[in-house]
Amino acid sequence: MALSNEEIKNKLIEKFGDIVTNFDEPYGMLSFEAPKDMNLKVLQFLYDDAALQFQFLTDLCAVHYPDDKGRELAVVYHLHNLVENTRIRFKVFTSTEKPDVFTATKLFSSANWMERESFDFFGVNFVGHPNLKRILNVDEMNYFPMRKEFPMEDQTRVDKDDEMFGRGGSII
Repeated sequence: MALSNEEIKNKLIEKFGDIVTNFDEPYGMLSFEAPKDMNLKVLQFLYDDAALQFQFLTDLCAVHYPDDKGRELAVVYHLHNLVENTRIRFKVFTSTEKPDVFTATKLFSSANWMERESFDFFGVNFVGHPNLKRILNVDEMNYFPMRKEFPMEDQTRVDKDDEMFGRGGSII
């Protein structure tokens, strides 16, 4: 019998109680969050539990929510149980003032480069990472380009016709 979202949720609540929150199932994939200082405990439980077996880290990324004070940065883990072919999404949030999240590299080797990329583009400091340095941008950069701190385009440009971009003017 396939592993259901309800079973996964119940096991998480049984183990961690109200530490795990915001359960949701967008497009059928179970999604939940926990405090950032619990990320390794939750990941280790999902990995070790005989019924869950989420032992494949499909993806790890960061997201910037500039209007969510104290929770501006999210680290999102996509995990896969290869035996049951079940996927889940696990999120932890942190502030931009102290963007520290424990590294998952000891549990998942694949987290190494994904964490470096999240550091490089969003500024998430993965505590305990074996080689946390920029991976695609130059070392001299003093900002994180994927944060929503900059306008998407130069507002002073005069060489663009707004009608060509669906802004202003009449619709034909």
